[in-house]
Amino acid sequence: MSLENRVVVITGATGGLGQVAAKKFADQGARLTLISTSPQKLRQLAGELALPEDRIMTYAADLGQDAVAQDVLARILAKYGQADILLHLVGGWSGGKPVVEVETEQLNNMLQQHLWTSFYLVQAFLPVMLSRQWGRILAVSSPFASNPVANLAPYAIGKAALEALMLTIAQEVKDTGVTANMLLVKSIDTRHERQQQPTPQNASWTTPEEIYATLLHLCSEEAGQINGARIPLYGNL
Repeated sequence: MSLENRVVVITGATGGLGQVAAKKFADQGARLTLISTSPQKLRQLAGELALPEDRIMTYAADLGQDAVAQDVLARILAKYGQADILLHLVGGWSGGKPVVEVETEQLNNMLQQHLWTSFYLVQAFLPVMLSRQWGRILAVSSPFASNPVANLAPYAIGKAALEALMLTIAQEVKDTGVTANMLLVKSIDTRHERQQQPTPQNASWTTPEEIYATLLHLCSEEAGQINGARIPLYGNL
């Protein structure tokens, strides 16, 4: 499979999953836009990828505002003329308290990271994909969104809001050539502890490479009929 003519936008690009995705999608020939809040980490990642200038751009910003999503889209279109695949990999976890002790700011932070960044990006990028009659919108969620556990309310609520948004988008893009799907991950095993030091706790963790393999398939032409899916990548909880 080749993504030579596709423009892939990766948010959270300097995180553990984002870095693997950037390298793997670069290997597939994609043209990349890497987004992160850290200019220094973006420069480091771009240096490691060593792609020609016409295949990479970086953008350092917090995606929690509508104007930022619109600005990054404008820059992508100015450089590439298209935006085909949005990998929304911005993460963030908050929990540890029962609901009665959760501070409003804690919940707002989770909604900002998981819902509002997604909402602004989709509002910016989806019209471009629809105009080209092809696109892939992919996000990472959690099994806790639909099966919450005690003392994890802010995170579960943030992911549940993300899922409601993504599932709504999937309904709205039926038969357009654009799809919206989610991967459900309990914990991203960036250090590959599940294989190297297996324990009952890490048995359900997922490596970045495993997540990437599913992302890649969902970006293929063959996956055009997969839309509105919540794909579990956590084994048995």
